Amino acid sequence: MRVLILGGGGREHALAWKIARSSLCEAVLCAPGNAGTAQLGANLSLDLTDGDAVAAACVEHRIDLVVVGPEKPLVDGLVDHLQAVGVPTFGPSAAASQLEGSKSFAKDFMSRHHIPTAAHHVFTEAGPLLAHLATCPVPVVVKADGLAAGKGVIVCMTRSEAVEAGRAMAQERRFGAAADRIVVEEFMEGEEATVLALVDGTTVVLLAPSQDHKRRFDGDEGPNTGGMGAYTPVPALDAALLARIRAEVLEPAARGLVQDGMPYHGLLYAGLMLTPSGPRVVEFNCRFGDPECQPLMLGLESDLLPLLAATAAGELASQPEPRWYAGAVCCVVMVAGGYPDSYAKGLPIRGLPGDTDDVVVFHAGTRAEGQQVLTAGGRVLGVTARGADFAAARAAAYATVSTISWEGASYRRDIGWRAISNSEDS
Repeated sequence: MRVLILGGGGREHALAWKIARSSLCEAVLCAPGNAGTAQLGANLSLDLTDGDAVAAACVEHRIDLVVVGPEKPLVDGLVDHLQAVGVPTFGPSAAASQLEGSKSFAKDFMSRHHIPTAAHHVFTEAGPLLAHLATCPVPVVVKADGLAAGKGVIVCMTRSEAVEAGRAMAQERRFGAAADRIVVEEFMEGEEATVLALVDGTTVVLLAPSQDHKRRFDGDEGPNTGGMGAYTPVPALDAALLARIRAEVLEPAARGLVQDGMPYHGLLYAGLMLTPSGPRVVEFNCRFGDPECQPLMLGLESDLLPLLAATAAGELASQPEPRWYAGAVCCVVMVAGGYPDSYAKGLPIRGLPGDTDDVVVFHAGTRAEGQQVLTAGGRVLGVTARGADFAAARAAAYATVSTISWEGASYRRDIGWRAISNSEDS
């Protein structure tokens, strides 16, 4: 099979790396890709908002399957466009992608189909929003309704933080049109975790659970980011709890989407809070998480490509359950100085190692200039390692991080602290 992966981040490099290892893969191409994906196959310069251009590239390069990485093309309906012209595509329709594209849509959907989540209110005007934030219980979570590059969620621990978040969204328009509607929801206590599932309409296949680290600094301090690191498996998620998440969250979501006339074909991401009363949905996403995808791809021992193709074709039930590495996998994201605010680009990266069976450096914000790899984004690399247990995987990841540098390079030093705490408590 010839596969085209759309996107240019760490998630897309991880998918390309795994797909390229498939015995079914003749070629893997990426658009736009990065310096890492360029080592696996051709990078194409494509406008992902131009469905006709993407479809033409599929014909030119004899593509058998398109895998859509980022959320915006999904929400904008690229899958619908490609499928209408006969291009097999992995990813949900625009209608189903509203689960990620609109937080208020997702909340209404969960309420309608009895999927556990936080209580919430939706606002479209600054006055009522600020009045609510001035009196509601705190802590509270304030969310831009639409897509905001993973940064439109503000966890407010105090009243002043809540009011400031409301002003930033509704009056200062810091998140633009994504905050035309604003969702305010109750703060949930517990441990966060992510469970991804392949869904082909009716069949739901769970992938290994993972946990990411959204806050920028050690100790879960600072602003939310696109993700500073992730690991799998999650000690807090045992087989019984995973079965409950399947029965209470993922299967009802798949059934509900069919009932609502928008069958889901793709990767369904459930961001969860493990509360004392059980798992509750923080958010749904409609694609592989980044950086959760990186440790999942290094930990997946099955062939990914037939799973993706079967999901797109509605034949997922014909595939065997995925097999996973018996140990643990840890990903540490290295970022540009200043991220998630302003940061420099075009800085030379030194000390990049070659990949091994157990350590892979996935590129995110990089570009190649001759033989030199340069920074090209905020999240630059996802250094991912596996080991017999979490301590070994984490040690291998940080040992590799210590060999890589560029001016202003930064990273969290406590990725997986909950796994460490759980192992010490047990």
